[in-house]
Amino acid sequence: MSDDVLLIERKDAVLWLTLNRPAAMNAVSPALMGLLDSAVAQAETDATIRCVVITGAGKAFCAGADLKAVRSELGSEEGGIARFLKFAASVMSRIEALPKPVIAAVNGLALAGGLEIVLACDLVLAAQSAKLGDAHINFGLLPGGGSSVRLPRKLGVNRAKYLLYSGDALPAAEFVACGFVQQVVADDTLIAATEKLALKLASKSPLALRRIKQLVAGALDQPQEMALAMELLASEAHAHSHDLQEGLAAFAERRAPSFTGR
Repeated sequence: MSDDVLLIERKDAVLWLTLNRPAAMNAVSPALMGLLDSAVAQAETDATIRCVVITGAGKAFCAGADLKAVRSELGSEEGGIARFLKFAASVMSRIEALPKPVIAAVNGLALAGGLEIVLACDLVLAAQSAKLGDAHINFGLLPGGGSSVRLPRKLGVNRAKYLLYSGDALPAAEFVACGFVQQVVADDTLIAATEKLALKLASKSPLALRRIKQLVAGALDQPQEMALAMELLASEAHAHSHDLQEGLAAFAERRAPSFTGR
């Protein structure tokens, strides 16, 4: 299924979400943000979806919020713009908390709100021509979708400050060394490389992936001793799962495991 501004496609167990406003560099409008929220919400409850990919149509991933569209649709409403920012922030959090791997396939510019979408994803693959930057400062704006919080955690404090203070957009290759971007590939191979990774993740145990994602997220905000204790508790609970037993049986029988997420 699809909509004009958001293309939604299933490829096996992978859900592909393509921001589809190429003439506007896929800038996020209230309508697009609403559709993205609904699509991610569907992925939360659909057990047949095991991985999600977010990318952009045309030459950009996402240039940020479409300020003209926001003003046009919400500018006359009291508190409308503030409500949009709050909603956009909630969508980023929903993407980040999705109990399944989310891959950003960055095909071009990812700026401001576009960068914030990327930051909410688990893994990032980028085209050789892609550039990433915060850019809010260039218009006298503050981040509203999480970049002031997620950038320091993913890039380190000083590098995050540089992007937030300068508004510069840097080539994707410059983000590989710090681990934010996992791989940079030729522009014409981005989709194929992303599909290969997505299918690889989709073949893993959904239950184990969900629990690992939760453990990593929790560990960032807890003292090490508490995080280690939580890992042990999760491992003890996981020992009774079907997927763990299936993984052990598959290893013993020298076959590929068939995980069910239980």
